[in-house]
Amino acid sequence: MKAHESETHSWQGVRVVKRCGGGQNCLVASYSINQVGIEHATELIAKRQYVLRSEWGDVQPRAAAENAYLERHGWEKYAQWFLGLTDGAGEQTKARYAFVIGDFRRIHRSGIIACHYRAAEWRHKAIELAAHELLQRLDQTASR
Repeated sequence: MKAHESETHSWQGVRVVKRCGGGQNCLVASYSINQVGIEHATELIAKRQYVLRSEWGDVQPRAAAENAYLERHGWEKYAQWFLGLTDGAGEQTKARYAFVIGDFRRIHRSGIIACHYRAAEWRHKAIELAAHELLQRLDQTASR
């Protein structure tokens, strides 16, 4: 396979794309836009429920926080915090949701930037563009 070519495989029921680039082979899951997550983020921005300056590595939800939130609020509310849905992952599994943008209270600008970066790095164009649009919306709202 030549650089930047891809082929689709299945791994544990999840559709993954094998992308070759820079002489390295890797398996990368494929994602769809989580419209519920986009709508929720847009609402939180409009309500000014965001954090402009944070260290995403420090505030990104860990597994224990995700589990506690799931237990209290269920899958429908949990899904609202993610920009992506993992193609092929089962419904009502944590593997289904990708690209978290908040701490389950507010969205974080640094979380959106992290999603944008990671999506761009792995060529998940729809997620990259959605994160970019949210970042522009957040910055525009915050500057008013």
